Amino acid sequence: MLTFTEDNCDVDIYLSLRKQVGWVALQREQAERALNNSLKVITVYEDGTPIGMGRIVGDGAVVCYIQDLIIIPTQQGQHIGSQLIERLIAYVRSLTIPGTRMMLCLMCAKGREVFYEKHGFIARPTEKLGPGMIQYIEMSQNV
Repeated sequence: MLTFTEDNCDVDIYLSLRKQVGWVALQREQAERALNNSLKVITVYEDGTPIGMGRIVGDGAVVCYIQDLIIIPTQQGQHIGSQLIERLIAYVRSLTIPGTRMMLCLMCAKGREVFYEKHGFIARPTEKLGPGMIQYIEMSQNV
C-alpha cells in the first residue's frame, strides 16, 4: 500500500533515495540543510519502505521549484511519480495568493520531458522564453 507523508526531513532516506537513482552524492550536512530549507518535502512509502521523495523550494509567493522528484527504479512506470508531482503542484497552488500568478519551475533530466509535459509544464526555450540556465558553484574544503 502506498502512503505519502509530508515534511519528514529524514536525511538517511533522502541520501538513500538519491543513491538508488544514481544522483550525485551529497555530504550529510548539505543534505540536511537542503531538506530543512525546503518549503515542502513529500516522501512516498510502499508498505512502510521509502520509494520516493519530492521537494518544493522557493519563496512561496512568486516562484517555487520542484526539486528532487525521485522514484526508485524498481517502482518507476507505476504512476507513483505522477501522484507525487500532483501533490507537489497542489501544495504550490495552496500557497498562491488569490489574484496572482506563481511560477512553478523545474529542471528536467534529459529524456523525461514528456512526463513533465503531461503535468502541464512547458519545455524551454519558447518564442517568448529563453532557455533555462545553470551555474555550478564549487567550494574547496580549504576555505
